[in-house]
Amino acid sequence: MQAIIRHCQMRAVSVVFLLALLCLGKAQADWKASLPEVEVIGQGSFSWFGLPIYSARLWASEPDQLFEQPFALELTYAREISRERLVSTSVDEIRRVQGRRVADDHLQRWAAEMRQAFVDVSPGKQIIGVHLPGAGSRFYVDGQLQHVVADEAFSRAFFSIWLDPKTRSPALRQALLGLD
Repeated sequence: MQAIIRHCQMRAVSVVFLLALLCLGKAQADWKASLPEVEVIGQGSFSWFGLPIYSARLWASEPDQLFEQPFALELTYAREISRERLVSTSVDEIRRVQGRRVADDHLQRWAAEMRQAFVDVSPGKQIIGVHLPGAGSRFYVDGQLQHVVADEAFSRAFFSIWLDPKTRSPALRQALLGLD
């Protein structure tokens, strides 16, 4: 009899634990809930040789101190692009913007993180990256939490692709920062 009671108690604890995990996952799935004070401070689009690639919006509360506060970069894609292409382009851009400040082993580790964070995209697909100072970043695909990267150096390097003065698209940077 005690074995049956113990089994029922273990099942009840397991069910409660599972429900707590589901609630936690749902809470983490809503990126806006984790950034309640943010608003769109700028938006623009990126084209390559005249072909639209994506539109972008930057959500923040204080654009003057961007990397010292949480913010979100929302990308809505206009073309089909494979996950692997997104990863390789991101690695190339981090290397270009950061120069030799980032070691090759870091880039390899970050590429592995991005493979988990990104998906193959098609027109209308949305990837939102959230920068969390001191913690790293979270990536959401069409509003659902896809991956968490607990590496602040990665987060700074990744978002610098768009926000660093050495970005490939200074006009998009200006638009995102609301400076145009």
